[in-house]
Amino acid sequence: MTGTVRLLVGTTKGCFILTANADRAGWSLSGPFCDGWPINHAIGRAADGMLWAAGGNDWVGAGVWRSPDGGETWSLTRFSSGYSDVWIAENPEFAAQLGLQPRPPAAFGNEVDAIWSLASQGDRLYAGSKPAELFLSTDTGETWQKVTGLHDHPSKQGWEPGAAGLTLHSIVTDPEDAAKLWVGISAAGVFATEDGGKSWERRNRLANGNARGDTETALCVHHLERAPAANGVGRDLLYQQNHQGTFRSSDGGRSWQDITAGLPSDFGFPIAVDPHDPATIWVMPLNGDMVGRYPPDAAAAVWRSCDGGASWGACREGLPGRNCFFTVLRQAMATDRGRPTGVYFGTNSGSVFASRDGGDNWAEIARHLPTVLCVETIEGAPTGA
Repeated sequence: MTGTVRLLVGTTKGCFILTANADRAGWSLSGPFCDGWPINHAIGRAADGMLWAAGGNDWVGAGVWRSPDGGETWSLTRFSSGYSDVWIAENPEFAAQLGLQPRPPAAFGNEVDAIWSLASQGDRLYAGSKPAELFLSTDTGETWQKVTGLHDHPSKQGWEPGAAGLTLHSIVTDPEDAAKLWVGISAAGVFATEDGGKSWERRNRLANGNARGDTETALCVHHLERAPAANGVGRDLLYQQNHQGTFRSSDGGRSWQDITAGLPSDFGFPIAVDPHDPATIWVMPLNGDMVGRYPPDAAAAVWRSCDGGASWGACREGLPGRNCFFTVLRQAMATDRGRPTGVYFGTNSGSVFASRDGGDNWAEIARHLPTVLCVETIEGAPTGA
């Protein structure tokens, strides 16, 4: 592995960047960036140093921050206004004393509460929001348009919010086919397009003969990932961590197989897939929806499968073995492309853990951060900020 590895860590108080050399040791921290906004998701592009960070709340509104220089400088594209805009308009003199000026109207008025997810595919940049909408930019995030095909889906009136609201939190692209896209919505399920977003199919059916006896997965998808095409496995292999289990689909989501058996819980938020091996996946089970949402028995473990979910094993070395009550949220686990694969996750208690050997051993590489909402990797990027 050559160059640098950078982790984009979105938190409730801005975006941070963790940087290490090729050995993935000796991590340094910079930030916070993005004016302390809550950052639900951040992604980057190693080739040119472009970074994007998405988030917002009722006070600041919703938007996507952009950095063209690896984090040195940032600018904001606003999707919606917040209560702060109202306050500035009603208190112009006091606001001016604080250095605050009225801002131009946001692109989508008050339609969007926050941006929850980002994905890049060629010259197309996607953003998912709360309430659930999908947006597209073809100018690196400077301007955006709503993907009307999903907005107009005939099932939309029946979409129900999850505990965090009706959110489009997962966007999955196919690097070899820009027309294919999958999204995960809580709590409406998985949707797919194969014509660039013009039309969408809802894909939540369980495979025939499943042990649950149900006809479809629970609609509260927590995280959706696409596996790489490798080792003779096709390009439409998907995994999802759901509110009620972990699932695999070998046909692009047209049917799902329950692979929860062997895990200590059917509840969890993140799932990550090895970029070299489509059969290797990692999840972080939590003890249940109504009993705390922390690791079972208060002992942290990342659970790994090397056979596509047919069997599971716990990876605990270096993780807190007792009195551990943190939560790992849906966007807060990622992998790098090293060999062996590096795996990373962040916690709501402000720690980031890293494994340089596919989960066998773990080390805490940052602590005392704000609540971690997302972790994503960039490799070979400039050191930037």
